[in-house]
This record gives sequence, structure tokens and C-alpha cells, in this order.
Amino acid sequence: MADSSNLANLKLHYTILCEDVRLEINHKLSLMGLFYAIQVPQLPVTLLKLVVLNHWSGTGQYLSEVRILTPNGAQPVAVSPPSAFQVPADGYADNVTIFANISFPEQGNYLLQTLINSNVYSEQTLTVACVSQDQSVVVSETVQ
Repeated sequence: MADSSNLANLKLHYTILCEDVRLEINHKLSLMGLFYAIQVPQLPVTLLKLVVLNHWSGTGQYLSEVRILTPNGAQPVAVSPPSAFQVPADGYADNVTIFANISFPEQGNYLLQTLINSNVYSEQTLTVACVSQDQSVVVSETVQ
């Protein structure tokens, strides 16, 4: 099913991490609990649900996998099975991966990898930090 001849045409526009995703009646996705770091009062921590949304453009059929590796990159924390998706000509595709009951044993920069046709296509860090309520590792700007 995977078509590696079109891999040069495939483009990953963004990867979003959130707690849940829902497909609405109008075929739009509603994302709940967006985040780019995990900040908790103590470790280890287990997340009941973690959703990874990848938004693609290009043309062709592909196999996608998502995995999260420990900060040293030696062990997987979560690995998705291969999932087929198709990007129509001049179109886009959203690939949603849902992980359940993921445990993060220690703080650090975990590696979130997106694979296409069993090859690493994209990598980004997912920071897991142990913080008290009055401190924050990540600061965001206020949207007005």
C-alpha cells in the first residue's frame, strides 16, 4: 500500500499533542487539552490518553508510525502500529494516533518520532518535567 515514489511530495505541516480529539459532524477535528510539555508534581506519571495529530500534504499512499523514546533514546515508551493513509492530489490528510496509559518514569526530553514507510521522517522533543505548583518550565504568550 505504501508508495515511496511520492515521498518527495509528502510534507508534514505540523504535529500537535493533545489529550483528546473528536471528529465533528462537519468533518472538522476538535482538539482538547493541547500541550507541548508535560509538567507534573511527581514522577513517574501515567497519562490515560495522549493523542498525536499529524497534518500532511502531498500525493500518495503511505504507512505512518509514531513512537516516543526515553530521553536517552534507548527504549520506547510508546509505539503505534503502522497506519495507512492517503493524501489526494492537491489535498491533505490528518493522521491521528492515540496512545493509552503511557508511563513516563523520569523527567527529561523524550523523543517523539514520526515514521513514514518505516523510516524516520520527523523528530521533536517532548519535555517531561517535575514542577511544583508555583513554578513552570514552559511559558506561553497570552492571546488577546
